[in-house]
Amino acid sequence: MQIETLRDVLHWTRKFHIQLQACLAHCSEANENERAKLLLVYLSDHENRLVRVIDGFEKTASVNALDTWCYEYVDKYPVQLHQRCTANFTDMNSVEISTEISNLHEQVTGLYRHILDRATSESSRELLSGLMNIETHMAMQATQSVNRLSDL
Repeated sequence: MQIETLRDVLHWTRKFHIQLQACLAHCSEANENERAKLLLVYLSDHENRLVRVIDGFEKTASVNALDTWCYEYVDKYPVQLHQRCTANFTDMNSVEISTEISNLHEQVTGLYRHILDRATSESSRELLSGLMNIETHMAMQATQSVNRLSDL
């Protein structure tokens, strides 16, 4: 996927979460650890919610922000969208799953953070700040749920 504008970044992020959701759902069926299975189902639902939130951002963001160019980052650090499940969640326990999901979300927030540091217009800075806050908040919410699950 060619990423040139913030709209493209939103589209990439949306696809990232859709594919991660599908991977989590698929692996939940094959994981034999009951806690891990519950976590995978929860995280799959969580990714679905993130997709809806990102859709909302695209519908409400200003056209100027969405059309802001950001190809400089992508030229230096190409963003690849994996077409298949890259992490084998079927063989992981709940702690390993949580760590992997945190790492994946950190890559997304790292992308936002880098572009935000270089953004010049106020509308693009607001959009990126909002996206970064949502990703961070949702990742924290998932981590809290993992911790509650491990307390069971």
